[in-house]
Amino acid sequence: MTVHRWLPLLALLIAVPSAACSPPRETAASPVSPLVRVAAADRQTAPDLTGEDLDGRPVRLADYRGEVVVLNVWASWCGPCRAEAPELSKAQRELAAEGVQVLGVNMDARRDKGRAFQEEHRLSYPSLHDPASRQLLRLPRGYKAQALPYTLFVDRDGKIAARYLSPLTAADVRTVVRPLLTGRP
Repeated sequence: MTVHRWLPLLALLIAVPSAACSPPRETAASPVSPLVRVAAADRQTAPDLTGEDLDGRPVRLADYRGEVVVLNVWASWCGPCRAEAPELSKAQRELAAEGVQVLGVNMDARRDKGRAFQEEHRLSYPSLHDPASRQLLRLPRGYKAQALPYTLFVDRDGKIAARYLSPLTAADVRTVVRPLLTGRP
């Protein structure tokens, strides 16, 4: 195969990861924003996701009631998940004292794969192991993960306040949680 046949494929491979790593930021008029906020009056209660974390300890979403929860669905084989993991750990460290808790939901079939990812990225937050998506299937209609990474923001009252459909940075997390911490839209 000649070089000129490879150029379109090479251009596509270079362009696609760049776009995925730089999601558009929220704007009022942007139909492509990865952030969807839910008005307080329209929020649905998040189900009490329960199970074991990657180390076999019990974990429940309801244990974090009163805090703003960043519920991040990930898997070790997901490239964008690998990119955002350090950012979520950074957000957890920076915002924990303000009442923010990151809670991962790991989709790996094998717990040891998730645990290795957790150790490699030095995650500073727990992750519920949910390989068959049994817990995630309990989410209300319109909030089930369709792709990874996928993040829901749960307000202090346990209601789903926003969803983010792209890899997050610590700055993105701060932008979404600030109004939830202050109670102002």
